[in-house]
Amino acid sequence: MPSTTDQRQWSQRRDLTTEATENTETFGGGVSRGPHASIRPGHAGLTSADEEEVVHNDDWVIGRLLTRRELVALFGSSAVAAMAHRVAGQVPSPSKSPIPACVVQPQQTEGPYFVDEMLLRSDIRSDPSTGAVKAGAPLALALTVSQVLPDGTCAPLPGAQVDLWQCDAAGAYSGVTDRLFDTKGQKFLRGHQVTDGSGAVKFVTIYPGWYPGRAVHVHFKVRTKPAGAQAYEFTSQFYFDEGMTDRVHARAPYAAHTGERTRNERDGIFKNGGPQLTLAVTEADASYAAAFDLAMRPGDPPPAGRGGRRGGR
Repeated sequence: MPSTTDQRQWSQRRDLTTEATENTETFGGGVSRGPHASIRPGHAGLTSADEEEVVHNDDWVIGRLLTRRELVALFGSSAVAAMAHRVAGQVPSPSKSPIPACVVQPQQTEGPYFVDEMLLRSDIRSDPSTGAVKAGAPLALALTVSQVLPDGTCAPLPGAQVDLWQCDAAGAYSGVTDRLFDTKGQKFLRGHQVTDGSGAVKFVTIYPGWYPGRAVHVHFKVRTKPAGAQAYEFTSQFYFDEGMTDRVHARAPYAAHTGERTRNERDGIFKNGGPQLTLAVTEADASYAAAFDLAMRPGDPPPAGRGGRRGGR
């Protein structure tokens, strides 16, 4: 027959189990839940948008923490001591969990309009053959390129070639033939720079226009040329805040380009990493500027759809 002490411990365990079950059944705003359900506060009656927010807030506390006295009543003092020792052994040491100094941005499709003109220049607004400068709001871009090292830290990437290419205010690229334009032989809004010792390059271009099917964007490519080793490249695109684009495109010469512009949220390529590649553009006297820290991991595979129209433009 169980002793008086055993009976008392069993009664305490039963009361705690009943309390935990009752708490779980009413925790979600009065909605009845099973004792093993994963409950988050306020989950009941949410809209679909709220439901999505709930999914990402997975650090909400589920249930409540038991006191040491309650744990002893449930499992016994020796078991609680063992659990405490095990948890203490799992606390990570800050020195063993380094935080990377930079985050690798998503690669995106090169598209069909890349032409390797090898134009080494910082100001890419003009056509070298005529000297004509493309009309549009001036945009200064300052990029800092880093590489992720094997230990997860970042280091500047000197000597890398950074190419930039984009459409003009009317949506045309230079040096290509398309159903909407033929600019063969022209080289406006293209060029490259080589990163300095701190991984920095600077460009002067214009705020880009738009063409059907794509959000407003600028293409870029980073290529390394290490002596006696395999060269790597990183290709992606920069995007712009829609409110900023609305203001810029309301003025000449952009306003002359009529039609419906594809916005970021409707661009299939933007959905795959576009928010991480959106420039923080500042405005001063009808000119614009942005700086961006770009990190690449040598050896990462290029994105699908490189160079093809079906892969994006």
